[in-house]
Amino acid sequence: MTYKNDIRTVMTLDAGGTNFVFNAVQAEQEILEPYVLPAKAENLDAVLTTIIEGFRQVENKLVNKPVAISFAFPGPADYENGIIGDLQNLPFFKGGVALGPMLQETFGIPVFINNDGDLFAYGEAIAGILPEINKKLEDAGNPKRYRNLFGVTFGTGFGGGIVTRDGLLCGDNSSGGEINRMRNRTFKNWDTEESVSIRGLKREYANNSGLNLASCPDPREIFEIGMGRVKGNLPAAIHAFEAFARDAADAIANAITLIDGLVVIGGGLSGAHPIFLPKLVEEMNYPFDTMSGKPLERMEVVSYNLEDEVGLASFLKSSSVEIPVPFTNRTVFFDPNKKVGVGISRLGTSRAVSIGAYAYALAKLDEKLAG
Repeated sequence: MTYKNDIRTVMTLDAGGTNFVFNAVQAEQEILEPYVLPAKAENLDAVLTTIIEGFRQVENKLVNKPVAISFAFPGPADYENGIIGDLQNLPFFKGGVALGPMLQETFGIPVFINNDGDLFAYGEAIAGILPEINKKLEDAGNPKRYRNLFGVTFGTGFGGGIVTRDGLLCGDNSSGGEINRMRNRTFKNWDTEESVSIRGLKREYANNSGLNLASCPDPREIFEIGMGRVKGNLPAAIHAFEAFARDAADAIANAITLIDGLVVIGGGLSGAHPIFLPKLVEEMNYPFDTMSGKPLERMEVVSYNLEDEVGLASFLKSSSVEIPVPFTNRTVFFDPNKKVGVGISRLGTSRAVSIGAYAYALAKLDEKLAG
C-alpha cells in the first residue's frame, strides 16, 4: 500500500514526556514546520488544553481541511476507543482519559491513536525499509518479496510493532507487539526492557567499569568509547553493547519465530548499530542445545545483517532451484533457504511514526468507506 499520490491531509502528534510535536502529513510527507509545545503541565486540564492548542495551530496553517487526526501516545491505553490509561510520564491521565473522543468532538473529524512502536513499524512498511528491500530484491533478479515486518525501538524503553500483509496488528486489547514484556534472557525474573534500554546499557557499563550510575557516561559516549574514538573503558563499553545485543536478539528471535518477516530497528540507540547489530544478528542465529547433544537451529529462518555489505548481498541472492512436478513435464522453482533481514530505520524514527500515523488513519477511513 502506498499513499504517495494521496491528496488527503492528516494532522499528527509526536507525544513525548518532554515535548508535544505537532505536524500534518500529505502524500507521505510532513508538510509543515513542526509546532512544539511543552508536555509538562500542572494538571490534566492544562495538558488537554495544550494538545487542543497544538492541533488548532496546525489546522490554522493548512490550506485544505484535514480528514483526520492520528498520532502516537504512550500506553497503557485502549487505543481502539481512544482512551489513555495510567501513564508514568504524564501522571494526570490516571484512571483513564477519553482523549480521542474529546478531540473528535472538538475538531469534528475522526481521531486515531496508537503507540509509537506500532506506528513506527507501519511507517517503515509503507515508505521505509520494506519497499526498499523489495525493490533491491527485484533489482537483483530475486522473485522473493516480503510483506511482513517487525519494528522495534531501542531507547528509554524497548517498543515493538507488527505489520502483516493485512496491515497493522494491534491485537484485541491494544497490546500487539509489546516485546518489552518478554522474559529477560540474562535476568530471568526481569522483563527484557530492563536490559534493552538506555538504563540497561548504562548499568552494564557502570558495573564493568567501577562507576556508579550517577557518573556513568550517556549512551552516545559509551558508543564512542566502544568504537575507540574517545577515551574510556573500552572493554566495558564493548561488553555493555554485547549484553544489550544478546538480550535484544533473544526477544526478537522469539518474536520472529511467530511473525516471520523483516526486522527494522529505530529509536535513540539505533545510531549505535555499528557496534551492536553484528552481535545481535549473530545471536539470533545461535543454535539451541538439545538433550541428544546435537544443536538445533534457533529459528526456522536465518537472520542477515542488512547494514553489512556481505550480509546484504547474501540476503538478496536467490538460491532458487528448478524441480520437476511429479507425473508431468513441468518444472517449478523452489527456494529451500528461508531468510529474514535485520536493518536500521530508513526514515528516521520520528518521521516513520508520523507517516505511520498518517497511513493508519487513511487505511481506517478507506476501510470504513468500503463497508
